Amino acid sequence: MKKVYILSGLGVDKRVFDNFKFDGLDVEYIDWIPLTKKESLSAYARRLANHIQHKEPILIGLSFGGMVAMEIAKIIEVKKVILIASAKNKYELPFYFRIIGKIGLNKVIPAKLLKSSNYITNWFFGAQTKEEKLLLKSILHDTNPIFLKWAINEIINWDNTVEPVSTIHIHGNSDRILPISYTKADYCINQGGHFMTINKSKEIEKIIQHIIINQ
Repeated sequence: MKKVYILSGLGVDKRVFDNFKFDGLDVEYIDWIPLTKKESLSAYARRLANHIQHKEPILIGLSFGGMVAMEIAKIIEVKKVILIASAKNKYELPFYFRIIGKIGLNKVIPAKLLKSSNYITNWFFGAQTKEEKLLLKSILHDTNPIFLKWAINEIINWDNTVEPVSTIHIHGNSDRILPISYTKADYCINQGGHFMTINKSKEIEKIIQHIIINQ
């Protein structure tokens, strides 16, 4: 049975994978660990990699978790990296992320505002039904504000240019947080937004099964 480690997105926990079955795979979720003072994303990924005990595992990274997976793949040998609604390198992030980082706009936005759930956050994430909106609200409420501010800063200042050849990228063409036009995705999920692991789970699950089991 193939060992798969899953890293969830920024402010998102494994609840967003509740609709996945992962039949035939040995799946383990990697929880975010407490930060150390002034820690870089690469240093954080190195500490997180210590939680991976199997040789040449498959990493699945959602959103921010995908960026962390790319950093981990620089540290340990991996069989495959599967990104969902994420980016392979700094060039796949919208240019305005870098502008925000350069002027430090992210540092003056209160964490309370970033954790709020409203029409705007629902629109950005692509949460459509009442159940999806309630789940998003719950996840944002449970997010550690210190980790949230740190992670956003690391995202918009991410400088990765290295890509493992084994990287597979799944992206939705309705993603408003990381627009697909900036990426070179291998699989496109029609009408998939940033919350598509919830409302496009079966389609994504089939692709993952094909990538891991049939390739």
